[in-house]
Amino acid sequence: MKAYLVGGVIAVALVLGAGRTFAHHSFTAEFDGNKPITLTGIVTKVEWTNPHVWFYVNVKDKDTGKVTNWGAEMGPPHMLQGQGWRRDTLKIGEEVTIKGSLAKNGTSRMNASSVVLTRTGGKPQELDAASSGGNGEAAKP
Repeated sequence: MKAYLVGGVIAVALVLGAGRTFAHHSFTAEFDGNKPITLTGIVTKVEWTNPHVWFYVNVKDKDTGKVTNWGAEMGPPHMLQGQGWRRDTLKIGEEVTIKGSLAKNGTSRMNASSVVLTRTGGKPQELDAASSGGNGEAAKP
C-alpha cells in the first residue's frame, strides 16, 4: 500500500512540475533581441513572483507628454536574490532606467537586461536583471 501511495505522490509531482515547465516561455518566444530599448520612468508596481519578477514603470513621451505604463520582465526571484536583490530593491515612485529588448507582439512590454537606479544623493547604480536575454554585464547590487 505504501509503495502505491509513494508512487502516486511522485507521479502527481512530475505531472505538476511538467505543467509548470511547459507554461514557461523562452526569451526568443516573447522578446526580440534585435530590438534593444532603453526607457526611463517611475516605478508603479513590482511583482516578485515565479517564474519571473516583473515591474512596471510610467514612461512619459518627450514629444507628446503621453504617459505609458511599461512592463519589464527580469529573471527569477532566486537568481536575483543570488545577486543581492531584495523584494524592496525597487521602490514604488522612484525613477529607474531600464535597458532590454522589446516584446515581439508590439505591446508595452520588455525583457530587462539591466536596471539603473538613479536615487537622489548617490551615483546611478546599474544592476543586472538576471534575465534569460540579459548580457550579464551589469554590476551586482
